[in-house]
Amino acid sequence: MKADGTIVALAGGVGGARMAAGLAQCVAPGALSVVVNTADDFEHMGLAISPDLDTVMYTLAGLENAAQGWGLAGETWSFMEATGRLGGETWFQLGDRDLATHVERTRRLAGGAPLSEVTTALSVALGVTSHILPMSDDPVRTIIDTDIGRLAFQDYFVRRRCEPHLRAVAFEGAERARPLPAAITALADPRLAA
Repeated sequence: MKADGTIVALAGGVGGARMAAGLAQCVAPGALSVVVNTADDFEHMGLAISPDLDTVMYTLAGLENAAQGWGLAGETWSFMEATGRLGGETWFQLGDRDLATHVERTRRLAGGAPLSEVTTALSVALGVTSHILPMSDDPVRTIIDTDIGRLAFQDYFVRRRCEPHLRAVAFEGAERARPLPAAITALADPRLAA
């Protein structure tokens, strides 16, 4: 970190979000860029879900459910209760207010906006002054090879609670994914080296 407060953090999940929140308190508004993992993103119920981006965004906005570690404080669960009554999948919890984020992200992505643009728009709408940058606009997916077959990361981690025996981890799409140019620019800032 430079004396003027310029800092770049690499983050993913709850720990990375909390670290970013601490860093944001130490620098001027707009001086923090957080490059966030998107390899745990997936589609669920027809929606584009970006768990790590959302956790960082909600935490930097001061809206996170600190006790739970994910989602929004004061969340309600009417949608999930209704989904369960209808026999739908409820293993990945989508809170009523959190659902709005996923619907809006999905709508914007379907309209052709890149993930980075969507992330910036959602962050600004929630009052985040730091720059939240997806690691790439290209999809990368974490795939877990287990004793019961290949599973998407959220299926392995959330739905099956890491119970299948892990054999290997693969990152599908990583060989084709390009780093987000804004992330490369942030990391190449000469002020970070001094």
